[in-house]
Amino acid sequence: MNIATRRDTLLPDPVPRPVQFTVISVDDHLVEPPDMFEGRLPRRFADRAPKVIENSKGHQLWEFDGHRYSQVGMNAVAGRRPECVTLEPTRFEDMRRGCWDIDARIADMDLNGVWASLNFPSMITGFSGRVFSGASDPELGLAVTRAWNDWLYEAWWQPYPDRIIPGGITFLSDPEHGAAEIRRNAERGFRSVTLPERPHRIDLPSLFSGYWDPIIAACEDTDTVISLHVGSSGMPDMPPDSPLVALGATLFGQMSLTACAEWLWSGLPVRYPKVKIAMSEGGIGWVAMLLDRLDNIVDRSGYGRDYDASGLLPAQVLERNFWFCTIDDPSTIETRHRIGVDHIMVEVDYPHGDSTWPDTQAVIQRCWGHLPVEDLRKMTHQNAARLYRWPLPATVVP
Repeated sequence: MNIATRRDTLLPDPVPRPVQFTVISVDDHLVEPPDMFEGRLPRRFADRAPKVIENSKGHQLWEFDGHRYSQVGMNAVAGRRPECVTLEPTRFEDMRRGCWDIDARIADMDLNGVWASLNFPSMITGFSGRVFSGASDPELGLAVTRAWNDWLYEAWWQPYPDRIIPGGITFLSDPEHGAAEIRRNAERGFRSVTLPERPHRIDLPSLFSGYWDPIIAACEDTDTVISLHVGSSGMPDMPPDSPLVALGATLFGQMSLTACAEWLWSGLPVRYPKVKIAMSEGGIGWVAMLLDRLDNIVDRSGYGRDYDASGLLPAQVLERNFWFCTIDDPSTIETRHRIGVDHIMVEVDYPHGDSTWPDTQAVIQRCWGHLPVEDLRKMTHQNAARLYRWPLPATVVP
């Protein structure tokens, strides 16, 4: 497909959907625009900033620190024609403008009936900022991390301060610098920071090492929610010749379960009892099973009876410190009270392939419409508003 006809991959704008539920989506993604870093780095780093280049095939790529990143909009497939959804966008015009332009993003949220949205990074950043933290020059990596956060503050959040929940990245290669960046962002209103699910898998110290304590302490001190996005530490090992994309997507729940268990047994939520950890895009089907298993190993094997000096058991700390999000989970939504209906939130996952955009309202009605209104209110908006300390519109539904 040549450049002149790439826009044919996009569907016309959908009509606005009727709003039956006030929705706060706690997992969406932004696509970093090509001018993101212009004027935001110290002069000595200006010519080393991430930049968008074009290869001989007419594909746009990100280039940073001697590496090229093969996509400008990883899985940014919202609004594409069905026959094109499996083709990764190779240029910005291959994507809906709402992927990377804030005015168009708010318009797409309005079409879908979404009040507010927490956005994760995308291609050049990695879901947890790990690309910048791995820069060959740590000073450059820290400067680019700060520039990304400055862009999100100035260009993505401030134009619509009630609609975008500001979530930042931080510098992962130095916990003191990482903690300082969390505190800097919190002072200007950021509500969340995304960290890698399983840092040992991306050549960072494990959660059990003590390395992360300054960062976790900063999150607890500032009431910054730790957001752990599935896949932020890479995908599981895949068997040779397996369908990598399909198998990997199937395992999202398993990946979140593993990460959640590791964070729980790391002792971090015991040492920092007020820290808040939100699991993103792993669904909720595994959570009740994990709670049951934690109870079983304590009752039958005795593991974890001394988990917390105050007497709390692992399952109780899970229920206190962790939140979970779901696109729909039509079968396992019935386990919501075992999980804790106060700790379940909805996600749209715009503009990724899992996304319910532009039909989130209809999906919630179809999968959850039989639930009590009190539960619907909590899961669609009240829990997220409470966790992220976020305002609701003057009128909420139902």
